[in-house]
Amino acid sequence: MRTIVDLPEDQIEKLDQARQTSGISRAEAIRRAVEQYLSVHLPGDRDEAFGIWKNRGVGSPDYERKLREEWER
Repeated sequence: MRTIVDLPEDQIEKLDQARQTSGISRAEAIRRAVEQYLSVHLPGDRDEAFGIWKNRGVGSPDYERKLREEWER
């Protein structure tokens, strides 16, 4: 899908410098930038990790302490 985006000239110049270093097209550089932005600003896979300890019967600090005790043996 095509999208028209207006960028200030200084951003275009910096984008072109960065993309030439990476050997990618301007379109690919923008796709990567959008993907990175979305990964930071939208909930995603990282939200699946919240609450993973709730059914373990032990809190994560206690579990960590138990693991560290094994190191000292």
